[in-house]
Amino acid sequence: MERNFETVMIEQCAPVLAGLKPAGLFRYETRDCADLAARVRRWNDQLGEKGLKVRVLKGCAQTHRYLIYVYRESRLRQVLADEAVQEFLQREGYALPEDAADCDGMLRQLSRRLCCEADFPHEIGVFLGYPLTDVVGFIENQGRNFTCCGCWKAYGDPDAAARHFAQLNKCTRVYLRLFHEGTPIFRLAVAA
Repeated sequence: MERNFETVMIEQCAPVLAGLKPAGLFRYETRDCADLAARVRRWNDQLGEKGLKVRVLKGCAQTHRYLIYVYRESRLRQVLADEAVQEFLQREGYALPEDAADCDGMLRQLSRRLCCEADFPHEIGVFLGYPLTDVVGFIENQGRNFTCCGCWKAYGDPDAAARHFAQLNKCTRVYLRLFHEGTPIFRLAVAA
């Protein structure tokens, strides 16, 4: 069943639009590839001035399912420029581009892994702004032994994680309410 692109974007990426996270991801189902491409172009045009980008990370014409990535390039650059993140991604098999914070090059590698590898690339967590401790903890513990479970599984301070998850959930609730009351996404998105 197809759901409205914009509603799903608010449900899954409100904290990104609000500037609380560098990136978000959502699955979108549609049989109309041309419409999806037009929506991605339109949202890039509208949200670009706010520092946001939208791209399809993975798509399957047979299942009509697509993974849509919404991100703040400046914030993602900061994440990817972190030395510990770079070392982690290299250990996971990523080739660091000359400009280590080259978002496009790194996202192309992630996209290839999503499309071509049998195992899900759990390192995607760093591309979504999850703390490196949580991403590494998830991989090393195979999703078990977490200290707190909310928007993702946390492996650090459970109280800090619970507070952060509460902030993200509140943001999503507020943005959904405002969106359903008629506030356009462009107005909900804060400038970088």
